[in-house]
Amino acid sequence: MKKRTIILLILLLLAIDQTIKIYVKTNFYYGEEYYVFGQDWFRLHFLENSGMAWGFKFGDGYLAKVVLILFRLAAIIWGTFYINKMIKKGYAKFFLISAAFIYAGALGNLIDGAFYGMIFEKSDPALQNIAEIFPSGGGYSGFLNGNVVDMWFFPIIDTRLPEWLPFWGGEHFTFFDPVFNTADVWISTGVLLLLIFHKNITRQKNSNSKHLEYTNTNRIILNNDIQ
Repeated sequence: MKKRTIILLILLLLAIDQTIKIYVKTNFYYGEEYYVFGQDWFRLHFLENSGMAWGFKFGDGYLAKVVLILFRLAAIIWGTFYINKMIKKGYAKFFLISAAFIYAGALGNLIDGAFYGMIFEKSDPALQNIAEIFPSGGGYSGFLNGNVVDMWFFPIIDTRLPEWLPFWGGEHFTFFDPVFNTADVWISTGVLLLLIFHKNITRQKNSNSKHLEYTNTNRIILNNDIQ
């Protein structure tokens, strides 16, 4: 698979992620929710988080956020060299596509944390304001101190558990509960593709190894016959 193809795929995935985030950030107030196609289980719900994918946190405070950003930056630098190495070594197509999805997702969330605080007005839940991009008064924070924009919410089951149920009876239950973004989807898709096609790739490598061994054996037999 050509390097140009992988680069174009990463740029396309990154463009989709950033376009959706910028649209939500500049058209929704914090906490606003929109029912897509009128469906209760498919919503756009604008939230921001300072942590990792799917809302997980590395810790609290400015230092924890900077450490997370630097960790992402190191992962991106390492990923750049590793993908280039995989292309040169002729890795399987699905392996490279999986790596491209993970790389694009990580880069998308890195951009949020590194630059969004500098270019966006603060989204204040109390004021319910629509944030402005490149505000005259400057952004809501400095470099490496931005928040990741989340928007996808799929509460497929949203109900109250029956009273007779032990321990959790009468409590509110939601599945699927996390609010996440498109970059998280790319990362999860890449990991899922690796899990699905890993066996096929391994099988293909084993098959190629057996074929080479068989060929070498034949060659040795032929040489012995000639001698």
